[in-house]
Amino acid sequence: MPPAVSVNQELNLPHHVVESSRLRAPAFFKAAWWSHVLNKRSTAFILAWPLPLTLLALWWLGSSQGWIAQQTLPSPQMVFDTFSLLFQTGELQNNLVISLTRVVNGFLLGGSIGLLLGVAMGLSKTMEEYLYPTFKIIAYVPLLGWLPLLIVLFGIGEALKFVLIAKASLIPTTMNTFQGIRNVPRNFLELGKVYRFSHWQLLRRIVFPAAFPAIWNGIRYGLTHSWLILLVVELLASSEGLGYMMVSGQQLFQLDLVLVAVVVIGAIGFVMDKGLELIERRLLRWRRDAFAS
Repeated sequence: MPPAVSVNQELNLPHHVVESSRLRAPAFFKAAWWSHVLNKRSTAFILAWPLPLTLLALWWLGSSQGWIAQQTLPSPQMVFDTFSLLFQTGELQNNLVISLTRVVNGFLLGGSIGLLLGVAMGLSKTMEEYLYPTFKIIAYVPLLGWLPLLIVLFGIGEALKFVLIAKASLIPTTMNTFQGIRNVPRNFLELGKVYRFSHWQLLRRIVFPAAFPAIWNGIRYGLTHSWLILLVVELLASSEGLGYMMVSGQQLFQLDLVLVAVVVIGAIGFVMDKGLELIERRLLRWRRDAFAS
């Protein structure tokens, strides 16, 4: 039987050409993959713009032609002028900082407690039996259902806002952390036992990396809920913040002020979500490295 002949030998390719092609192949596929990802993101970015630009154009056209009364819906130019004035005087920045400070403080408290509860219930069946029924009772009561009791306990000051925001972030963080740890595939744990991992190694290399996507979703939902409930609280009882700006504009019939607050609130919420999404992509690299190590 004749000896096997490789494709390179059959084509009589020089050795240095073969070696250089081997080196370039991974780089080529990597570049092709990045090109595919960028094309998908570019397409999604382009497709996201026509609808809001169309609505903005209709708003501007209706205002300029007098189809919509200024008292009903201020023109885009009027809203922009109000935004510029509030920015120049510093009133917008001051209210924004106050609202963000409330969200961050409440979220850090509720999110931290939620992570601890979720990990405790996820890792220990005994802790689940003790804590989960009570936690579910608390979770089933809508957030505003706690408002009358919390007003009696804390008044209508900063403590009330702090507790409500913390409770808003507590529920999704706890539930996602708990479910993420409980849903770790059993064969992953058995593999760790085969390698004789210690309890800490099992958690660090298998449990937490496998549960990370669910845990991070809980953090994202917790921050989103915190931002939403902040506005509700500031609408109900506040003398500062973006919610107060909306109430003040509504009471004074300054709808341009209301729209400025709406635009800023939507923009901040969008930036928060996209920022957490970018952080998630970075952290997923750590997750893959943890599994590989």
